[in-house]
Order: sequence, then C-alpha cells, then structure tokens
Amino acid sequence: MLETVEVKINEKKVKLTKGICLEEIAEEHASEYNYPILLARVNNKIQELSKTVTEDVTIEFLDLTSREGNRCHISGLTYILLCAVKKLYGKKANIIVQHSLDKGIYIETNFKIDEEKIKDIKQIMNRIIKADMPITRVTIDRIEAMNYFKEIGDEAKAGVMRYNTNSYVTLYRLGNYYNYFYSPMPISTERIKDFDLTYIKDNGFLLRFPTVYIKDKIKEYEPHPNMFEIFKEYRDWAKIMHIQNSVQLNNIVSTGKINDLIKIDETLQSNRLLNVAKEINSKKNKVKIVLLAGPSSSGKTTTSKKLCMYLQSFGLHPISLSMDDYFVERKDNPTDEFGNYDFECLEALDLKLFDKQINSLLKGETVKIPTFNFKVGVKEFKNEITLQQNDILVVEGIHALDRKILTNIDREKKYKIYISALTEINMDDHNRISTSDNRLLRRIIRDNRTRGHSVEHTLQMWPSVRRGEEKYIFPYQDEADYTINSALIYEIGVLKTYVEPLLYSVPNDSLYYEEAKRLINFLRIFLPIPADAIPEDSILREFIGNSYFHSN
Repeated sequence: MLETVEVKINEKKVKLTKGICLEEIAEEHASEYNYPILLARVNNKIQELSKTVTEDVTIEFLDLTSREGNRCHISGLTYILLCAVKKLYGKKANIIVQHSLDKGIYIETNFKIDEEKIKDIKQIMNRIIKADMPITRVTIDRIEAMNYFKEIGDEAKAGVMRYNTNSYVTLYRLGNYYNYFYSPMPISTERIKDFDLTYIKDNGFLLRFPTVYIKDKIKEYEPHPNMFEIFKEYRDWAKIMHIQNSVQLNNIVSTGKINDLIKIDETLQSNRLLNVAKEINSKKNKVKIVLLAGPSSSGKTTTSKKLCMYLQSFGLHPISLSMDDYFVERKDNPTDEFGNYDFECLEALDLKLFDKQINSLLKGETVKIPTFNFKVGVKEFKNEITLQQNDILVVEGIHALDRKILTNIDREKKYKIYISALTEINMDDHNRISTSDNRLLRRIIRDNRTRGHSVEHTLQMWPSVRRGEEKYIFPYQDEADYTINSALIYEIGVLKTYVEPLLYSVPNDSLYYEEAKRLINFLRIFLPIPADAIPEDSILREFIGNSYFHSN
C-alpha cells in the first residue's frame, strides 16, 4: 500500500502520495491562477517545483504576481534571453544586465544591435519558451564551478565562485548552457510566457514584464532620459574605476585598497552636492524654496543638511523644514485597505496648512511652524520663523515633488531635487543588485539602531513602504531639476557587517525567514568592509551611526 501525506492548499486538506513532485500538484491547481505557477511556499519555505513532498505540509503556490515569483520570472527570462543571444550570435555573445528602468530592466550586449536584431532575439526566445525546455538545478563543487566559468570566459562568475564560501554551489542548466543565478528558477521555459523587448539605442534594450504593481499587463515603455543618464554617468564612472561588479569590489578589499576607494567615492559625492549648491546660488534671485524628495532610506535627511551647509558657504541662509511635521492629527490620518494608518499617502499631510505657511513665509511674514509629536500624534506649534533677504527654504519630504503641493507658487521660485540610491554595481553580468534591496538593508540597520525595531518588523512594513513609493514618489521623479544618486560604490560591504548579524535573528518559523535568508545569501558573496575610513558627513553614517548631522 502506498504511503500518503496530508497536504493543505488554499485552506483545503487532501491526501496525496508520499514523494509526489510539487510540479504535479501545481498542475492540478493551475486553473486557479492567472499566470503559470513558478514556485511554492512549503511550510513557509520557498521551494522550486522540482522538489518532492515527503511529509504533511501546507503549500501556497506563487506566480509572477508575488514578489518571490516575480524574481523567479525575471531570472528565467534572463536565462532564456542569454540562450537566445548565444544561439543567434555565437558563444562569445553576451548580455550585461544593467539596472531597472521604467518597470523593466535595461540590458546591454557586447555587440551592436538594432530594431531588427531585437525582433530576432524575441522570436528565438519565444521558440525556447514554446519548446517547454527544462531548467534543471545542478549542485556541484564550488571549485569545479569556478573552473567551468573560467573555461567559458566568464571571469565575473568565476570570481563569484571564488568568493563564495560554500563548498558546493547551485547552477542551472538550460539546453547546453550552465549558469549561476542568485534567485530560484522556474522548472521549465514554458512557464515564462509574459515578456517584451524594446530597443533603446546602440547596444541597449529594455526587458519588460508584468510586475507586482502592474499585474494585469506589461507597461508600455515611457522614456525617462534624466534617470537613464544618471545611471549611465555612474556606470561610466564605475567602469573607469574598474569596479563594475562584486568581484572587482572584493578584489579592492582583499588587496587592502578599500580606504582609498572610500575617500575617492565620498569626495565625488560631496563634489556633486556642492555643484547643486552652486547652481541654486546662481539662481538665488529667483529660487526661494528647495524641494527634496526620494524613496525610503535614500539619505534625504543627511543630503538636505549637507546641502544647507554648502549653501551657507555661498552666503545664503537656509532654513530647513520637514514635511513630516505637517502630518494631520493621528485621529484624522487616512487608513489603507487593511485598516492600518496610511502615512505614505498625500492625504496624511495637512496640505492647506503647509501651502498657507509656505506662502506666508515667501511674503516675508512671521509664521509659527509645527513640530509633529509622533508619540501622541499631534502637531505642536512652538517655533517662529521669518524669511530674510538671503534666506532660502529647504523642504524635505516624500511628497516634495508632487505637483499637487504649492500650486500657487511660481515654478521658477522652486528648485526640485530627487534623491535615490541607484546602485551602480552588480553581482556579475547576469545578476543585478536591486536598488530597493540596497535601501532595504539601510533601513533594517537604521530601524534597529535608532528605533529598536526588529528585522521582522522592518520586513513586515517594507511592502507597504514600497507601494507608497510606487504611488506617490516614483511618478514625480521627472519633475526634478537635479537627480542625486546617494548609493556609494563600496557600501554593500559595509552594510553587510552591520546587517548580517541582525538577519540571523529571524527564526526559521517566521513569515519573514525566507526574505532574511535571501538577503543573507546575497550578502555572502561580498567581503566585509570596516567603517573606520567613512567620514562623519557621509550619507552612509545616517544608517550605520556616528553621523555629523545626527545625534545617534
């Protein structure tokens, strides 16, 4: 008699044969999902569909509308894309995954492409998908993997294997190709149907796909030339410094040259902010208010304070205001669809008071400004300010670039700055470092250090924070007169030393264990970097501590 296991799926319990494959169970439930099932959460642990069930479990299937499923979908697409490129243009043809762009990923090739070649690549990708080719997980000795990547000329991946501390590593096979991907992979190509390619220019194009924020379609490409140029500027600088991936950064650390890199990178950051101050000063007869916005953990506070210091060096007298002090009273704060306070929405701010007071200040009137008491949830009015001739307002807040604020003030009186951590290095050619992961690591460290929050608390809040950014911040990034990239090329190694012990605090029965494990695995390929050489005015100090601009 066959042994059975009890499996709970979508609140229903069924008896199944012990040793049954997750893929077989997924097929029975495929009709319940709008997209192909990619992964399974088995007793709260992420599993690829090739795994078998040998005990009583609870299963939740994941498609590309989940965060884990979306990462899996992107990794699968990247692998299919790489295979299509090599099939068309030979073994030496390669793709270099660069960065996110307009809900897609910008990718470059090591050869010239055009509109016609993009169509050809897409056609071959669709053939591979239609062929339903298996993507097979293979566990091999790390040294063997390193030698394999050296043989095929992939020095970056060979380097990743070198700095990986595991004895064995997981590779994925598709057709005749073996590759390393940091995210779990789909079990076959047929499950990755939803994508499109858009030619950008020269040897660059956009890989587009549904996201967790736009689940029912692939977003039409909308050019963002400002963001594209910022990414390009920093990528070009990274290329000049010979630090385009984790391996090259690790080489700097292992040869004892990291302090020089820290000094160079910090000087570059300071010079760029100084140039912003120079531009604002050149417009001082018109510009009366500087508005600075950016997503969570992008370094808004340090940047605004440092900018004020630079403006003072030009004889201006900046007065800082935070839009957080203009929250509505807690009892009036809107709630989200789950009944929780929505602090991210524009309606959480007392816009009437904000607009009125800014207008009054620009007219030379004295205003008693609020300070929000977050403990009791009310505004307290204690400080009075008046703008003098050389005074300039510097306002920081997530909604500072929103077109709905300060509508009755002339645009020429405003200077708008967008700031975000736009990570300029990747793990290797095919595994990028997500800018949101960079900011998440910053936030975990800061939340724990300054607010005593656990890693689980920060991970629980993060999806809500990200939804708010997608809705209230990213749509207005093109409003900026200047975009600041607050990411430091060396910072992942520094963040690792602070965040890794915290991530290990998440118990394996936690809802957030898999996310903590994902981040640990990502950080594993970076060598730790000590913080000793990081100056007190660095943006990074806002998160790790000992900042010149912060008391803790």
